[in-house]
Amino acid sequence: MRFSDREEAAALLVERLAKFKGQHPLVLGVPRGAVPMARIIADALDGDLDVVLVRKLGAPGQRELAIGAVDETGTVLAGDYIDIADEAYLRDEIDEQMKVLQARRELYTRTQTPIDPAGRICIIVDDGIATGSSMLAAIHSLRARRAKTVVVAVGVAPPQALARISAAADEIVCLQAPTGFYAVGQFFADFSEVTDDMVVAALSRPPLEARGCPRRTPTTPWK
Repeated sequence: MRFSDREEAAALLVERLAKFKGQHPLVLGVPRGAVPMARIIADALDGDLDVVLVRKLGAPGQRELAIGAVDETGTVLAGDYIDIADEAYLRDEIDEQMKVLQARRELYTRTQTPIDPAGRICIIVDDGIATGSSMLAAIHSLRARRAKTVVVAVGVAPPQALARISAAADEIVCLQAPTGFYAVGQFFADFSEVTDDMVVAALSRPPLEARGCPRRTPTTPWK
């Protein structure tokens, strides 16, 4: 199965997350791709929207391969392949990714003050997971800030990544877990880049009811 786009994946996740409506969850998108998805889900569940800032640490010579991840506090979560990087490379990679995180936090905070997850049901949304390093760092970040419950909601992920995440999250909602997994983008017909401007727009939009719009239901397609 291929999703037509992230919007379709978000609508399908809403169906699977319906039990959280009425519990005022905090829905956190992983920037940048998942934030517009998280907006849709937060609107449908009567929840709050925020971001959880993490960055994967890319492998030497193969930056798309995650060897770990770092959150905005500088906490590093080591991945399975972290030993292929020497200390100097790892230090530089962490510094580079921290600069990205700091710039994004500064940009996004101009639009919305970060929401405290303490005591909240937190739903982390991502379009897809590859190694799971970034998602594990996101879970760790919310645990450190005393989230009550951490739910992972994702469009697609390989079974081995889900197995790693299941030990850290309270619940996982994953629409697809194919064994023939190469990249998240292969499962989306439209996997266009999500820009910082799009993230800011999603964060700055009020909930649907505040805009005088009906809330989306699984049987009402978004246009």
